[in-house]
Amino acid sequence: MNRPARTTLYRKPVPIFWWLHRRAYLVFVLRELSSVFIAWFVVFLLLMASAVADGGDAYERFQDWSANGWVTALNTVALLFVLLHTVTWFGLAPRAMVVRLRGRHVRPRTIVGLHYVLWALLTAAVTWLVLSG
Repeated sequence: MNRPARTTLYRKPVPIFWWLHRRAYLVFVLRELSSVFIAWFVVFLLLMASAVADGGDAYERFQDWSANGWVTALNTVALLFVLLHTVTWFGLAPRAMVVRLRGRHVRPRTIVGLHYVLWALLTAAVTWLVLSG
């Protein structure tokens, strides 16, 4: 009995840093990586809430730990990634939602602009709350 010859498909090798060749790919990979830093912020805030719930001494220990150089550096990098995540999400928002007003589609620029306006208003409100308290 004759068996057909086994054929293998040619697969072009893909370099490990393929995503550095185009800006769109780089932004995509960085946006996906930002989820790790967003998770860090969640853990950090949970640790802070736990320290506050445990009393003044625990909160002071948390503040001392937070003042470490590596924690400050990690939070700075995380903030930059969260900002990247926010800006890229705002750019994608018109594709993720279709808004109609009086039977007409709202323009994508309007949706993006309203996101930034709301972000600025919320930032101002939180800043006011923190600084006035």
